[in-house]
Amino acid sequence: MRLKKPSTLSKRSILFFSLIMIAKSYFAWYYLFEDGPTWSTWIKEIPFILLIFCMIEWFATKRKIAIYMLVNLLITILFFSLIVYHNHFGIIATSQVIGQAKQVGAVKKSIFAVMHPQYILIFLDIIIISLIMLSRKKALAWKKSMSRPSNRKVVAPLFCISLAICMMNIFPNQASMNETVQAEQMGILNYEAFALLADQEEEQIELSKITQSVIDQTKGIQSQSNPILFGSAKEKNLIIIQMESFQNFLIHLSIDGHEITPNMNKLADNSIYFPRFFQQVGQGNTSDAEFIVNTSFYVPPDGPATEIYAPKELPSLPKLLQEQGYTTATFHTNQVDFWNRGELYKALGFNQYYDKSFFGEDDTVFYGASDEVLYTKTAAVLDQMNESSKPFYSQVISMSSHNPFSIPDSKYQMQLPERFEGTFIGDYIRAQNYADYALGQFIEELKQNGVWDDSLVVLYGDHRGLPIFSMKDEDKFLMEEILGHEYKESDMINIPLIIASQGAASPSVKNQLGGQVDILPTVSNLLGISLDNHIHFGQDLLNQTAYNLLPQRYYLPTGSFVNNEELFLSGSGFEDGQHYILSGDGNKPLQSTEDEFNRALQLLHLSDSYVTQLPDREVIE
Repeated sequence: MRLKKPSTLSKRSILFFSLIMIAKSYFAWYYLFEDGPTWSTWIKEIPFILLIFCMIEWFATKRKIAIYMLVNLLITILFFSLIVYHNHFGIIATSQVIGQAKQVGAVKKSIFAVMHPQYILIFLDIIIISLIMLSRKKALAWKKSMSRPSNRKVVAPLFCISLAICMMNIFPNQASMNETVQAEQMGILNYEAFALLADQEEEQIELSKITQSVIDQTKGIQSQSNPILFGSAKEKNLIIIQMESFQNFLIHLSIDGHEITPNMNKLADNSIYFPRFFQQVGQGNTSDAEFIVNTSFYVPPDGPATEIYAPKELPSLPKLLQEQGYTTATFHTNQVDFWNRGELYKALGFNQYYDKSFFGEDDTVFYGASDEVLYTKTAAVLDQMNESSKPFYSQVISMSSHNPFSIPDSKYQMQLPERFEGTFIGDYIRAQNYADYALGQFIEELKQNGVWDDSLVVLYGDHRGLPIFSMKDEDKFLMEEILGHEYKESDMINIPLIIASQGAASPSVKNQLGGQVDILPTVSNLLGISLDNHIHFGQDLLNQTAYNLLPQRYYLPTGSFVNNEELFLSGSGFEDGQHYILSGDGNKPLQSTEDEFNRALQLLHLSDSYVTQLPDREVIE
């Protein structure tokens, strides 16, 4: 029996696989860009694909189909990875992110939570072709027809034209600030190649030109000669508690009459509470929050601070306090090598760290021992430290309310209303309710053993827990019910800051704008520690109250910032950026200026230049 003659379409492998790849490009654009694919998508994606396919036609004399299939698989995996990452983080990942693949095993539950079944459709052609290959006769006939050599006189000009179009997509869009806009302007594959190969390092500012007065002037603030509350908590212990994924809307939130975070509510009512406080983390997420709070520097432009800045001799809060006679320790229930924390802690100068080897694995929630175990064992250590003649600084990292928020049934502390059951929002609220419950036990233990009265206690959220891009329609409806308005980017990055200290300051709600970079100078003021010889990019929120400028990067486009009135998201530059009013009338005139846009970028440049030029720390074998 004669084999059926293959169709004309299948006789040209370059055409066949190009059609497959353009279909996959449209699939990826649908999930990665707000407006989805357009008529121009093929112009931005197919030239890069043709570059690769032309080279296959030139150089592959054997196993041509196998090479096409391999390239198809690699690009498919890239598109799939970008879609999954974007659904969780809201950005277009690059090779710098791929370099952190070693962390995937530790957070696989979070990854699987955003891996929707429809994403698998992008592999459909590979599955079908693989099944065809199982039939030897069909496979031989198809491979023979697809392996016919191409006319090099056609391939050569096709390659040149494709290269020219790629360059036309890339070069005019190099200066675009918004990375997602840049990827859309260039095309996904062009953008990935550009991010991998382009030298995007800025020229560093000379260290002699990076002074505190220059930083303050760029921020738009003035130094305070006689700050209020200076030393009001002098010689007290310092306890900083970092709450996992804790957003500000949870404070004083009740659902059907049930308080979600009663312990945090009590703290907010009886302490200094900053509701207009915002995250500033980058690729390192929780570990970046640790870095910012302990240094008052901004995160690096590409990569987590634990990798990029850990080799440096970092000026830090632990070192400042050690100069005042403090002992320092940090507590985290995961392994210390997660996000390279061990090296970060050395760079920050902590005397000691407590990780999974100390907390054990008897009562685990997600990636380590539960918050109950964290707080119980930490309270015992702090009690011992408090018996010393020296004050201490401890940073405590909670983790049980980590994405995807599906805590064990045994940890439930509340009954969710029926409409919240089985939803992303419901899981988040229940996880944060448990985190608040465990925190309440910790506070009670500290009060009973006398540590609370001897301490300045600072609590803040590390980063957002509810990314807009991961939410289904039902989740968005629930958030609108909770907030009374549509859930926006400004809500997403809004985290609380609470400062509690017996006798140090009167309870109050402070409405000035703040960010994580401001914690070090604010705490230093209360402890009576001068920062005259310590470069920092934050400001004391108890004294510099008229204005603040908070540059953002990574999870928001480069050039984005928060000022007193707005969250500004950059576009290609300032003119096509988006404005989000922080509160009140959404019809207010625009409150962000191009001068603030430029100053926010300059602040990031100053921080990058300063930290990069710090001396490398001595590595002791």
